[in-house]
Amino acid sequence: MTIRLYDTAARAVRDFAPLVPGQVSIYLCGATVQAPPHIGHVRSGINFDILQRWLIHRGFTVTFVRNVTDIDDKVLRNATAEGVPYWQVAARNERAFSWAYDTLGCLPPTLEPRATGHVPEMIALMQRLIDAGFGYAGGGDVYFDVTAYPAYGSLSGQRLDSMQAAGDTDVDTAKRDPRDFTLWKAAKPGEPCWDTPWGPGRPGWHLECSAMATKYLGPVFDIHGGGIDLIFPHHENEIAQSVAVGDGFANYWMHNAWVTQAGEKMSKSLGNFLLVSEMVQRWRPVVLRYYLAAPHYRSHIEFSEAALEEAASAWARIEGFARRAAELVGEGDPPAADSPLPDDFVAALDDDLGVPQALAVVHNTVRDGNTALAGANKEAVREALAQVRAMLGVLGLDPFDPHWAGGFGGRASSGDAVLRGTVDRLVAAALEQREAARAARDFAAADAIRDQLADAGIEIEDTPAGPRWSLRTGGSR
Repeated sequence: MTIRLYDTAARAVRDFAPLVPGQVSIYLCGATVQAPPHIGHVRSGINFDILQRWLIHRGFTVTFVRNVTDIDDKVLRNATAEGVPYWQVAARNERAFSWAYDTLGCLPPTLEPRATGHVPEMIALMQRLIDAGFGYAGGGDVYFDVTAYPAYGSLSGQRLDSMQAAGDTDVDTAKRDPRDFTLWKAAKPGEPCWDTPWGPGRPGWHLECSAMATKYLGPVFDIHGGGIDLIFPHHENEIAQSVAVGDGFANYWMHNAWVTQAGEKMSKSLGNFLLVSEMVQRWRPVVLRYYLAAPHYRSHIEFSEAALEEAASAWARIEGFARRAAELVGEGDPPAADSPLPDDFVAALDDDLGVPQALAVVHNTVRDGNTALAGANKEAVREALAQVRAMLGVLGLDPFDPHWAGGFGGRASSGDAVLRGTVDRLVAAALEQREAARAARDFAAADAIRDQLADAGIEIEDTPAGPRWSLRTGGSR
């Protein structure tokens, strides 16, 4: 089956045909590093991580570029409020984003360029735009003339005559039209700046992505991705400034939906954000990844603690089967990149990354595996475990991946890896006392130990392989 992807520009699901057979080039709008990431930010990273993993599984070589916007009005504003250089704010938050992506199991991009490292490419692009009649300088700024580009608004479906002013400058007196967007901003006192033929200044937001995408992926590449909030004006402006100078730019445009609270986009300005660094103190990273990956990437996620509890329970069912199966037949080898997968799973991901349908196949396989476990059918258990691990590996969720070591249950807490070892030892000691009481036929003492553990939220299951414990909201250990 051919991979099919929803293309925002076409407003339809299209067969995916890369420019170069066997190779895929992807540019993802990454972090603007004015503050640490919340779970709404990292949803994009997880969604496109799954896309990258699936393309790799399907045999493609993937070049994945995810940029960092390290110069921006918000970065400068926050630096001024803190009384520190802008690069200090940017570097600190860039590290926070890298940590968050890694903590939630995202593969590293092929390249992660910073805006400030590509000013020469931006100057060259502005000169091309001016020479072609689409750009103009005024008051030290450089602008894009939207009326000179007839296709402006095609990505977002907006009409130029109904658009409001761009609102990307303090005053628009130097603009020919208030809807024109800013390519370059003239230097202000105390702000960082770079020299250009039009005077010192700094990049506009939209210019940097066109310059970086074409530098590393060429004038035409396969996929451009980002959140739906970037469709207009950011991606609309990227298309305009790139296509206007003759670059074909992206063949497919993919956009993930928001994480919302009370129907509103999760954002720092609304104060309704949940930092990744805080969330992983309360929930295991693997559970957060499952929670953010499980819905279709084009569907909004309405955040709630109850929804996270449901995700933790769903993950616990998967992980619990994997642990019990491994006790019977061993973990087996880690799934290879080309491991065979169930046809329904493949069809689901080939159809516009249908992760919900793919996870349904995972859960059905877990159900069959549990049936085989009940019947002690080792071969069926071994096959089910291998399939579950292979499918989860594609989603970055293999429960035996060393990346996820150190957590337990559905929830997490500060110092989780250390805490796990401590709890393991304490519970093991209690279980030894319980076994000793049972051996002495002191069943009242054995039951008391079990009840005390239950009061602490630890459930005990007696199995042929010995007692197994688990937290009520999580998987077995």
